[in-house]
Amino acid sequence: MGDDIHIRIEGKAGRITLNRPQALNAVTYQMCLAIEAALDAWAEDDAVALVMIDAVGERAFCAGGDIQEMYDTGAAGDFAYGRRFWADEYRMNAKMFAFPKPVVTFLQGFTMGGGVGVGCHGSHRIVCESSQIAMPECGIGLVPDVGGTLLLARAPGRLGEYLGVTAARMGPGDAIHAEFADYYLPEARWEALKVELITGDWEAVDRAAEPAPESSLAAQQHAIDHLFGGETLRDVLVDLSHAPKDMADFVAAARKMMGRNSPLAMACTIELVHRARGRDDILHALRNEYRFTARSMEHGDFLEGIRAAIIDKDRTPSWKHRTATDVTPVEVARMLQPLGPDEWRIT
Repeated sequence: MGDDIHIRIEGKAGRITLNRPQALNAVTYQMCLAIEAALDAWAEDDAVALVMIDAVGERAFCAGGDIQEMYDTGAAGDFAYGRRFWADEYRMNAKMFAFPKPVVTFLQGFTMGGGVGVGCHGSHRIVCESSQIAMPECGIGLVPDVGGTLLLARAPGRLGEYLGVTAARMGPGDAIHAEFADYYLPEARWEALKVELITGDWEAVDRAAEPAPESSLAAQQHAIDHLFGGETLRDVLVDLSHAPKDMADFVAAARKMMGRNSPLAMACTIELVHRARGRDDILHALRNEYRFTARSMEHGDFLEGIRAAIIDKDRTPSWKHRTATDVTPVEVARMLQPLGPDEWRIT
């Protein structure tokens, strides 16, 4: 594990570098625990003024969580490993979100799923020309998690519902518009900024930042708010089918993206974003996400989604529901009901 992540103090900065470029820096269970231990050590350490998180390689900051072992254990009928992974990962996400010092993250290339939980709960989130941020979990039968439903809920208008059920990718301008990132800085200037940050001067980020590129999402905001405001996934589908003619191209693209995803996961995502928006509390969001993920192997589409995307790579998952309109409110409620003694808690 030591080679997968590099944790050290340089100057006044606590530094975390993800180092699995061949795996697009996907976070393993051990990496989650190592990040959490570093946050615990640095929170009260006066020698650490700020935390800096970056990653090796051009292609990705972090393309997600490492799900191979989750699949192997879950496919064998052992759901305990996956539940433990998620429970401990979410504890790290909560600590990142509430960290008492500046956390500066450098998000090149893909930042997706579990990578959002490491990179997008910081206070100073930097994107560059290559940045592509997304919550694509519905495509593997999961819901946006790692606190992602709270980020989605905080996005302007109904962007959260749209991004959650379509898994649309955000470029740098989009990520800043959706409030998944804060600053734009071309990657060529990152090293010079890191040198300044090592002195403990987090205001260097504000001085270095450049104007963000335009956002195509911002241009689509009116259509998104008009069409993704329904109370349930079924309501959204009704709105899409009755969209004005001038939104036809947008609707076709959204339907195509949604057509790849698990109907049950999409229906639960809409409900989770609404719950997160109602409370604006990271612990509440994670608790609700865990209710789904803890059940996702046994009662959801997760194992089939991984099989189709990662194991067999046939890209033809056989979801539990044929179409998105087949998911009932009772099924959503069942996936998201409290877990009793197994409810997620930060301690």
